[in-house]
Amino acid sequence: MTFLIVEDSRSARNIIKSYVNEIKLGQKCDFIECENGEDALQMLQRCRVDFILLDWNLSTEMTGLDVLKIIRNLDKHKNIPIIIVTGESDKANVIGSIKYGANDFVIKPIDKKLLSDKILKALTGTK
Repeated sequence: MTFLIVEDSRSARNIIKSYVNEIKLGQKCDFIECENGEDALQMLQRCRVDFILLDWNLSTEMTGLDVLKIIRNLDKHKNIPIIIVTGESDKANVIGSIKYGANDFVIKPIDKKLLSDKILKALTGTK
């Protein structure tokens, strides 16, 4: 299973990878890392991705919400599970990401159990 982690902080990417590796998915996890939305969209054109963990606040002009909207408008990728990972303090904004197609969201600092539960929920399609 290939996870695309779109996060501008290397340390946050490493934490996310560590947490995902601890989830009992029954298969090997591979990771593609991107620091910004532009690179992530290019990577989606070149690589098969099974799951996306997407930071809300990226350090470029393209936000995580911008990336989410673009992905959900691409037929090839519209069904990939996406979890927004964010330090965004305005909960209404983050909850609004669900309206644009995010499967769920996790607030930083990331709780390992919560992230695991939300990934498994998104993979099984349960509510």
